[in-house]
Amino acid sequence: MNPKAYAKMNYGLYLISAAAEGKRQGCIVSSFAQVTSSNPAKFTVTLNRDHETCKAVEKAGSFCVTLISENCPTELVEHFGYKSGRVGDKFEGYAVEADAAGNPYLSEHMVSRVSCRVTGKLEIGNYVLFVGEATEAELLKGGKVMTLDDYNNGGKPTPPSATVYRTVEINGYRCTVCGYVYEGESLPADFVCPICHAPAEKFVKIEK
Repeated sequence: MNPKAYAKMNYGLYLISAAAEGKRQGCIVSSFAQVTSSNPAKFTVTLNRDHETCKAVEKAGSFCVTLISENCPTELVEHFGYKSGRVGDKFEGYAVEADAAGNPYLSEHMVSRVSCRVTGKLEIGNYVLFVGEATEAELLKGGKVMTLDDYNNGGKPTPPSATVYRTVEINGYRCTVCGYVYEGESLPADFVCPICHAPAEKFVKIEK
């Protein structure tokens, strides 16, 4: 089987967020999709079960998704794509709003917003596919949505926290705490993750 066959697919980039137990969580995904044209519409999103956002969605029973603008600063994508919710509030320092369920979201640099109530889920290995029914939807700044190709063609590697079906072949090591990727043939024994400060023993070799 040749994985390059489905590597040709492109995806939008989205910021999914949820609030649970007094904490705000959010991460970058490309797995958000509308799956019915019913009223209200239904959507699915796939999240890594090890990520704090996945845990927050399960506890909250709802989530908010904003469609990232093609003009969004890459620093914002990297912030929500690389930083772990275990080491701090990712939304701190941003102008944050909240939907009716209390889930946080950003409106700046976002095309539109969809908030959903979780109506079902399917466990897929280390991932959870959530089915959500739209409860709110609004246009924000408008414009076009940033795609995975847009981001990668800008010279940026896919954020490790982004739940995507296309993987990027990288020769390196991944932090098991926050997902940060160290590129290189070998990892220094005294290396410390620049994102969550985990030691070298928390890194695993990326299998190709």
